[in-house]
Amino acid sequence: MSVARVIEISSTSNKSFEDAIQQGLYRANKTLRGVKSAWIKEQTLRVEGEVITEYQVNMLVTFILDE
Repeated sequence: MSVARVIEISSTSNKSFEDAIQQGLYRANKTLRGVKSAWIKEQTLRVEGEVITEYQVNMLVTFILDE
């Protein structure tokens, strides 16, 4: 039997939503052991005029707790 925990993290990129997700998961895996899944809760754009300057995702990351 395993027990999991869910945390919410926010990640940004100046390239794309996909890159923001990858960056967030990369960072989560540096700190957490046993990351199993992520659910993208929200996506937000930052704009200046007509130009997209930043992509942001808020995601719920699930990881297994150590025994």
